[in-house]
This record gives sequence, structure tokens and C-alpha cells, in this order.
Amino acid sequence: MLIESSEYRSWLPVAYSDEVESKPKSVRLLNEPIVLWRDASGTCSAMRDLCIHRGTALSLGKVCESELVCPYHGWRFAADGRCTFIPQLDNPCKVPAKARVQNYLCEERFGIIWVALSAPQYPLPVVPELENSQWRSVRTGPFEWKSSAARQLENFTDLAHFPFVHPELLGDPERTLVPPHVVTREGNVLSYEIVRPEAANTEEFPIFGNTQTQTPTRRSRYELHLPFTILLRIGWGGEEGMVYFFTSQPIADNACRGYCIVARNYNLDQEDDVIQKFEDVIFDQDKFIVESQRPEQVPFDLSEELHLKFDAVAVAYRKAMKELNYSP
Repeated sequence: MLIESSEYRSWLPVAYSDEVESKPKSVRLLNEPIVLWRDASGTCSAMRDLCIHRGTALSLGKVCESELVCPYHGWRFAADGRCTFIPQLDNPCKVPAKARVQNYLCEERFGIIWVALSAPQYPLPVVPELENSQWRSVRTGPFEWKSSAARQLENFTDLAHFPFVHPELLGDPERTLVPPHVVTREGNVLSYEIVRPEAANTEEFPIFGNTQTQTPTRRSRYELHLPFTILLRIGWGGEEGMVYFFTSQPIADNACRGYCIVARNYNLDQEDDVIQKFEDVIFDQDKFIVESQRPEQVPFDLSEELHLKFDAVAVAYRKAMKELNYSP
């Protein structure tokens, strides 16, 4: 069961930027209905998707003169949630102070719209590669699963499943040993590094910069930003580098939506759909497994599942989630 939304003092993703255009968009975050909309300047705002007057979904309305107009009675709301105009009054601009809708902090970064339901305790991650013209970024997904966001995020960090769930793409069934690694924590960020050999690129998906040798070695540096965001930097010993930026939207107890941006400083002429199709395959393979997990929510009590040495990341994640009050 999700903790109360008011307790989540964190930036959380709710949409890709290009999913919010001229019309208001309805999304859900931690079971809360939210409306996203853009004013005349293109700035995105977020409010509770519920008119204070008769509980109508404001996302069914429209934007007029940089205000959100309720579809039921034409009440207008500014970005800060204040009602500015009630057409049924003799003086439509003389609005009661109570006529306002809960608004939320909203920010756009990396082509993703983020919302904080309460003042965030930590800032968004810094990822200079995603804002560097020398790197090409590809938006993949979004990936909607019938699982919790914590399950989706934890799967992304799982090092032992590659040979079994993604054979020949991310892992080798003949090489199942998880390399030793140490997880450190600073604030809400868990960091760790993995060095391992990997299979060569496939003919269908030549996306990794590991072509310098016949037996390439992958160095993966992870930053897990609690509660549901991870940054992965991959290198192969040369100048080529790849960045994975993944974040999950906790929609409800057993519903989430993942956003994954992949950037690299090589193969800049390669069509985006090569990486997009690759990630579709990978996430579909993962979805089948994760949606079967029970309970749907990650059991943050470590005694409820068996953990071995190679599960160091999951153990550290669950401990930190409890300590920072991100677990139910």
C-alpha cells in the first residue's frame, strides 16, 4: 500500500513534455488526480484535477488566456490555483477566497514533466549529458506496468537477472556470476559500480559502443536517486559512452509508468527507433516477470524475502527507503 501522498517530499515524473500540448492532460500520481496544462508562454502547471465548485475534472476543460477553464460552469483558475472568474456572479471577478484548487510544484527537465505534491527534500539529479549537444538523446517508452513503481525501479537495478531474462541482449546464460560491488549512500543517492564482460552487439540492435575488442568489458556506474529514479553511465574503455536515465511514476499501489531516456556520444546518425525497439524488447521481457511478483509492493521488511550477497543493491535500496520514509 502506498504511503500518504503528502508524505512524499520528492520530485516524481508524470509525463513526457511533448505529451502535454494545448489541451489539459489528466494524470494520476500516488492515487491523486492531477491536471497538467500549459499557459500562453508554454509553461506547464499542475493542479488537483477537481473543481472546488462541483468536483468536475478540470482536465475536461480548456485553456483560455493562460487560465484553466472548468468545463461545467466556466470558472477560471490561475496557475497558482486561485479562481479568478465566476461568470454566474454579478461581478465575476469578485471571487470568494475559498474558491481555489490545490496546485503543485511543477518542473520540466530532460524532456520530462515532474510534480512534487509536497516540498521536495532533494533536488532533481544533475545529468549534463542530456543537455549536451555532443550527445544524442532518445526517448523510449513510456512503459506502463501493473506493478508498483518500487518494483519497476528495483528490477532496473537487479544485476542477477540479465542472463535469464535478457539472454544475448544484456546477459550471457553461460556467465551468471554477479561481479562483486559495493553500495554507498549519500543522502537519497545510492552509488555503485559494476565491471563485467559482455556479449557483442547483435546484428539487429547494434547500439552499444563496445566494438573496439572482440571481448569487450562494460563498466557500469549507477546512481540510484530515491525514491524511483536511476542514472546509469556505461563505458567500454574508450571515448564512447552511453547514459540511461530511468524514472518511474507511482500511479497507484499496483500501477506505474516508466520513462527512459538513452543518450550516447557515438552512432549519432543512427535512427532513434533502433534504440526504441531495443528498449521495447527489454522492457517487455521485464514486464512479464515483474507483473507476476507478489506482493505488488516491494516488501521493505528484509525478513519477508531471502537476500544473498549479490542482492546488495536491493538491500541498500529497501533500507534507505525505510529510513527516508518512502516506504509504507
